[in-house]
Amino acid sequence: MADIAQDATSLIGERSSLKDYLWKDGLFAAATWFLAAAISRFLPDVVVWGDTQAFALLTAIGGTIFLVLAVVVPRLPESTRTLVHYGPWFIAIGIWFSIWELTTAKLGWLPKPFFSPPQGLLHVYLTDWERLLICVAYTGRLWILGFASGVATGFAAGVALGWSKRFAYWGMPVLKLIGPVPASAWIPCTFFIFPSTFHASIFLVALASGIPVAILTAAGVGQVNRSFYDVARTLGANNRYLIFKVAIPASLPNVFVGLFMGLYYSFAVLVVAEMLGAKYGLGWYLQFNTAYSAYANVYAALVVMALICAGLVKLLFIVRERLLGWQKGII
Repeated sequence: MADIAQDATSLIGERSSLKDYLWKDGLFAAATWFLAAAISRFLPDVVVWGDTQAFALLTAIGGTIFLVLAVVVPRLPESTRTLVHYGPWFIAIGIWFSIWELTTAKLGWLPKPFFSPPQGLLHVYLTDWERLLICVAYTGRLWILGFASGVATGFAAGVALGWSKRFAYWGMPVLKLIGPVPASAWIPCTFFIFPSTFHASIFLVALASGIPVAILTAAGVGQVNRSFYDVARTLGANNRYLIFKVAIPASLPNVFVGLFMGLYYSFAVLVVAEMLGAKYGLGWYLQFNTAYSAYANVYAALVVMALICAGLVKLLFIVRERLLGWQKGII
């Protein structure tokens, strides 16, 4: 029994020492990325695609990076925890690249032009990057103007709805009436009301982002504990102080929920808004390439939009953590 216990102890010690010297997920990620590179490089294409060798080179470089990280990460400080946390995702991406490459370029199970292999998207980024950057800039301008104006209007309206019973009496039924209607349903009206399609597009984005902000801000202000107001009034606070120092800070969790919803809704409407006669923009790019069955360009633009939206969501999370740090442990 003593020998068995000693062998088990030594085995556990070897495993722990192996974990101390190698990042297992990084090693598996390197293997999957090298597999994707080998499939792309050595298996013949059913249909010839551009930049196949470039994709094989990039995945091989990625596999090399993960192989190095598998050795380096255990020796790095605790700041690498984020990298370790996403280890399974790096493995899944390598597997996804391999399956994607096999089912499209190598076996042809997902035929051209409806489906594109990864090197098809890479070819778009390498050859059409200038137009994509211009479209991103135009989309960014439209989204910033629409989202900012919608959030500002929705926040102000939400505070008024939550604070004033008279304003809520007239405003809340109107908000409930137009809220469920998709922003794209207002396109016929926008053509008549606004002088240009650009202003109409700004209105659609603002409408999609402003309504959830208004509704949730009103709910947040209306749910503030009345004892907060009583204490502030006892100390001599006026209505202005109660609104800006009590009601708004206490309702910020609801406001940020509305911001997240408005962000997603604004991106959903953005594509439709840029189809109203726009000359550039990611929505225009999608429509233009769909008309010519250039689906690789369509998928490439969708990936760009998804990455931009994910980055903005991450940024919003950071802002929320900064502003609501004082409420940790309370909400």
